[in-house]
Amino acid sequence: MKFGEELISKIFEPWRVSYIDYNRLKVEFKSRQQDHQWTYNDEIEFRALLQCELDKVYGFVSLRIHDLKRRIEVCERSLDSLNHNSDSSPYGRIDDELTEILLDVNDISRFTQLNWTGFRKILKKHDRWTGIDMTNSFITSLQEKPLDNQRFDALFVSVSRLHDLCRLRGKARGGNSAAGEDQTAFERATAKYWIHPDNISEVKAVILLHLPVLIFDQNKPYEEADSAVSSVYFDNNEFDLYSERLQRLDAAEAIRFRWYGNEQAKGIYIERKTHHAPWMNGHSVKDRFRLKEPQVNEFMQGTYTADMLADDHRRKGKLDEVAIENHHFIASGIQQSIRDRRLRPMCRVFYNRTAFQLPGDQKLRLSLDCNMTFIREDHLDGEQRRKNDNWRRTDVGIDFPFRRVPEKDVFRFPYAVLETKLQTHLGQETPEWLNRLLSSHLVHEVPNFSKYLHGAAVLYNNLTPVLPWWLSEMDVDIRKQPTISCGLSRSKSLRPLVNGRRRASLEKDYLTAVAASAAAAATTAASTIAKSTHASPSVRIDLTGSESDDQLSGETYGGYGAKEKDTKSRAAYVVNRFVHKIASQKRHFRNTWQLRKKNQDVESRPIRPVIPMKKIEPKAFFANERTFISWLQFCALLLTVALNLLNYGDHISRTVGAIFLVISAVLAIYAQIRFQYRAWQLRNHNSARYDDVWGPLALCILLVAALIINFYLRFSQDSAPSHPINQA
Repeated sequence: MKFGEELISKIFEPWRVSYIDYNRLKVEFKSRQQDHQWTYNDEIEFRALLQCELDKVYGFVSLRIHDLKRRIEVCERSLDSLNHNSDSSPYGRIDDELTEILLDVNDISRFTQLNWTGFRKILKKHDRWTGIDMTNSFITSLQEKPLDNQRFDALFVSVSRLHDLCRLRGKARGGNSAAGEDQTAFERATAKYWIHPDNISEVKAVILLHLPVLIFDQNKPYEEADSAVSSVYFDNNEFDLYSERLQRLDAAEAIRFRWYGNEQAKGIYIERKTHHAPWMNGHSVKDRFRLKEPQVNEFMQGTYTADMLADDHRRKGKLDEVAIENHHFIASGIQQSIRDRRLRPMCRVFYNRTAFQLPGDQKLRLSLDCNMTFIREDHLDGEQRRKNDNWRRTDVGIDFPFRRVPEKDVFRFPYAVLETKLQTHLGQETPEWLNRLLSSHLVHEVPNFSKYLHGAAVLYNNLTPVLPWWLSEMDVDIRKQPTISCGLSRSKSLRPLVNGRRRASLEKDYLTAVAASAAAAATTAASTIAKSTHASPSVRIDLTGSESDDQLSGETYGGYGAKEKDTKSRAAYVVNRFVHKIASQKRHFRNTWQLRKKNQDVESRPIRPVIPMKKIEPKAFFANERTFISWLQFCALLLTVALNLLNYGDHISRTVGAIFLVISAVLAIYAQIRFQYRAWQLRNHNSARYDDVWGPLALCILLVAALIINFYLRFSQDSAPSHPINQA
């Protein structure tokens, strides 16, 4: 589909007049170009027309952002005025307004993305039709009035904070947001997905309604620079680390120096990611410690050793001896790798990260990286990119899209990257809402995707020995047909829906999950107390707060023990239990009536059951494919023999050729069936065996039988008695 048609199909009707007039601009320079040679006056007039369109779009976006900020401030003041002990209805109304704001943020983000694409397309067409480079000269206007989705990050953060307050009924969430900042080792199961720019804001909104945005520094207002992450990856001239990581060899390393934000005042994190680390019993792990920026060069050159690092920590007294030993172990290992393998800075990866996580709880963490850019840091082509052999080049900051960097040194990744991190070894499972998101049209799974591997492959295409498999996916449009009842939408009454459901139903699911988690924790605590106090089996302690009749017994209810012999106490117990049963039936009737009434008012489509996403290991899939191709090669060879016997042989050769032809056709059909069956096994994680027991045996039997028939027929012909020929 051409962009003009795509723009028309995606226009939000209430904002139609505010979009870029793409067709008018395209017709303008095409008609001028066809009518006469493009002149200087044409260039000036077209530039003025393009600037007018930019002012219109930028003005509309700024106005909408100002209105969204005002609405967020109103919600914040409403929350501040509420009493924390009040009922939940005011919080529900505020949360509904926040959900409405979230959908409006998604709408204006889509508007911005579509118009930004329109300006890039029209500049590209102008340059191609006129031969004049306007793209680079128009950069100043685009920098003064930027159209990028990074402007909406502050809105997402504000909505996330207020939504979390509404969910907790005005109470601040406990837990330290920076609890994992100084952690030295991470052990998590990760998966990575690509997200098209059209879907970034929608994915953020869906995750935000289930997990809050994680802000490390809560003591200052959020700024756009806070989301910037920069990493310098190390390797040698032979790209040994690249090759080992790509082949996923045991103990394969990735060494990088990372910092956050615009300045390095908080220090540089020295990190090492190891695949199947021997000291972690074969588990993959990420180790890291922190250095001050002036110490990084000395550490890389070996003048600042691991012993010095440990002595500095002991002198400061902020870490215990175990943490100091961990830092010493990590630092000595990284220094040894840099020295022995002659590692040097090779590639810088920059992106703006939005992290979603409950503060202090690292069992589930999602990160969304946008504006990803790869920049060369090496000296392999003789150019001096780093001054005085510094560990990083100093001409690169966080000013995306890095227009000042030479185009040959930079590659801008076209998608965002979503990474899911679960601590499965601690019992964390993938939530149902996350399964729904990962199986939807909003994401595109890329197993084993690596930022460094991709950056090295595109920046050093002629030097890297092997390329990652996912490079072929770059030429494919990852956008898919929308999944029903998934993502953000509106009902017929224009009420916001998330995954086809209203905000209140999502909150009920959240409260149910919290209650289940609390009940499980209370049950564990009760069993611990029972074991520690050696309580009698006849005594039960109910810590779950449940009011079901099954948990109400004479031993615990109302404080009347089973040993109570008083008649009045027994009568009181009977009366209390009768009253409790009547109240329970009344509540059940009221809840059932409200549920029926709510179901009658639901205007959205019924929700399809969530199908858990099955992950296919690429190596296993391609092994199945190679086996299928091997069978086809043998079938083709057998078919060639059969055709030669049929075309150039006698009666016996044609008979045997026909047998070989039938065997070849049967084998081809059998190979196709086995290929499809194994693919089904991989998709559904079927535990049945993958090897073929009967296929090779049947092939050998058929071939031996065909050869026996051939020898029999030929032998019978040669041994037959010859008849004399009557001569005239």
